[in-house]
Amino acid sequence: MGLIDKDLVSVQETRDLLKKAKEAQIEIAKLSQEEIDTICKAMAKAAFDNRLKLAKMAQEETGFGKWQDKVLKNAFASRDLLNSIKDMKTVGIITNNREAKYMEVAVPVGVVAGLIPSTNPTSTVIYKALISIKAGNAIVFSPHPSAMNCIKETVRIINEAGKSVGLPDGAISVITTITTQATNELMKNENTKLILATGGSAMVRAAYSSGTPAIGVGPGNGPAFIERSADIPKAIELILESKTFDNGTICASEQSIIVEEISREKVISEFKKHGGYFLSKNDALKLEKYILRPNGTMNPKIVGRTAQAIAELAGISVPEDAKVLIAEETRVGDLAPFSREKLTPILAFYTVNTWDEARDLSIKILNFEGAGHTMVIHTANNKIVEDFALKVPVSRLLINCSATLGGIGATTNLRPALTLGCGAIGGSSTSDNVGPQNLFNLRRVVYGVRTLDEIRGEDKFDGSGKNVEDLGLNKDQLIDLLVERVLQKLK
Repeated sequence: MGLIDKDLVSVQETRDLLKKAKEAQIEIAKLSQEEIDTICKAMAKAAFDNRLKLAKMAQEETGFGKWQDKVLKNAFASRDLLNSIKDMKTVGIITNNREAKYMEVAVPVGVVAGLIPSTNPTSTVIYKALISIKAGNAIVFSPHPSAMNCIKETVRIINEAGKSVGLPDGAISVITTITTQATNELMKNENTKLILATGGSAMVRAAYSSGTPAIGVGPGNGPAFIERSADIPKAIELILESKTFDNGTICASEQSIIVEEISREKVISEFKKHGGYFLSKNDALKLEKYILRPNGTMNPKIVGRTAQAIAELAGISVPEDAKVLIAEETRVGDLAPFSREKLTPILAFYTVNTWDEARDLSIKILNFEGAGHTMVIHTANNKIVEDFALKVPVSRLLINCSATLGGIGATTNLRPALTLGCGAIGGSSTSDNVGPQNLFNLRRVVYGVRTLDEIRGEDKFDGSGKNVEDLGLNKDQLIDLLVERVLQKLK
């Protein structure tokens, strides 16, 4: 009976929060761009000022990652995100081309449902709240149960900051009685107009099948190809930096390494020199049993842990200075756990003969898992970059940088984001680094510029896609063409 009561309480709480959020959103929609920007600045500053506290809370509550890196993620989701969106027009008339007689008006989607994972709980709340409010929406969060306290505290901090400068009450809220029924209600309720889903594949699929428009993210499983022309020491430095950042909990992080035979020994030597620990065949067999659960999903016991903690779980011994566990692999698929997404310091290591083979292997890995997400190439050969860009099924192809920090836009010119769209090939509704631009619709206002008679008169196809005035004809040629058109109409 108690369980049933909890379900009912959680559903009712969700309905109440959504009702209040809808009322708040109506008020937000009345605010000017300046007022919205003032609110966003206050929210971002409060989150930034509390970045250390929230990072420690997240690490202590979930056991995932490193609080020091979570501090940086909170700063990225507040200060860096705000800097990237502060000048973006998201309210009222955002485009007015008088010459083309074309105008665009931003229309908020309404109430957003924000599904929050345990791997990046506080930073994802900050990020989703900022982009939602910036676009004129309200947001209701569904927290991961294992990150409830840090998520609630993050919501409290940014909510109070926003309300102090005019954010309507109820614009940002969080479900506190967490059940599957509550999350389903949040996704399917008529007051929810868009779902922002970040989490496991099952949750993202549920969001897309809810009947409510959704922006979700598929799994990341990005390979890192170290091509023979690369600066190998720098590439290894970037990969280790990326894969150990918050113990690999960001989905854009590298999941496998691909090298050519010609540079294999140099790459292995460089990895070993800087904390990459290559597992023996027996140890690799022991560890692969712990990467996945029996149902084929990632084992949460390894997520965001250190190399030493993972080794202890698997019953193997690794050095104290080991940063990343590396297993040599030749297979891809369900029977090869190392070829899957691993949000922890574990890498698969593949050897090929040529860059063409590396490209084909990358495609195979991504089509098995991670299609549409991210991969990285370390190379000095622009021709290879162009070939991969044309053929590899990713939305972000990163060159000579950290996959983790490059993918989210921290060390590249991608838009800063913690929700990375995977496009249609990855089952996502967008391939963007998701931002405010994805959270409002456009109302187009256009004036008539041609009459029906003029359209009827355009009965000649020249294949140029240009009007007569754009064809570069001289005066005599233009007169001849106009006479020809008049005679055609007389016929």
